[in-house]
Amino acid sequence: MDKLLFYAVPAMGILGLLYTLIKFNWVGKQDAGSDRMKEISNFIAEGAMAFLKSEWKILAYFVVIVALLLGFMSQSNAHSHWSIAISFILGAICSATAGYIGMKAATKANVRTTQAAKTSLSKALNVSFTGGAVMGLGVAGLAVLGLGGLFIILKHFFAPGTDANPEGMLRTIEVLTGFSLGAESIA
Repeated sequence: MDKLLFYAVPAMGILGLLYTLIKFNWVGKQDAGSDRMKEISNFIAEGAMAFLKSEWKILAYFVVIVALLLGFMSQSNAHSHWSIAISFILGAICSATAGYIGMKAATKANVRTTQAAKTSLSKALNVSFTGGAVMGLGVAGLAVLGLGGLFIILKHFFAPGTDANPEGMLRTIEVLTGFSLGAESIA
């Protein structure tokens, strides 16, 4: 039974991401306004995506350098493992993905909030809040999925079996911190 609880964590992350997708699609179905509003919104969305693309190019160098340093430095720590570098990269990828989801949701929600405000402040708040919630839910879903899934993989690798040995669990947690560091460094 306890073993099944480990698998419930990434499953909740997947559920969170599915709910994020539902809310993202709901925002996209709202009225985007006039052709001029849509045109301006598209320019803003293109600019935002161009910004993310240029930011990711620079951050990619940072991620590779830090991952190499973490992998190299793990050799001198008895509780660590070279896989901390992979964990770091996975955390960075999840964080960048959350940023992408948030930027897409924000650029979709902005014009739709403006259009909704023409008819009702309540509707505008609903569209705006839902657009913002997509980012929060995306971050939480990716974090829970990433940390939970990686924990299961690392525990299986470093501390197999039902009776986890303290040394293996310590190494599992040490390598898992690389995920958090990677996610935080991109956020």
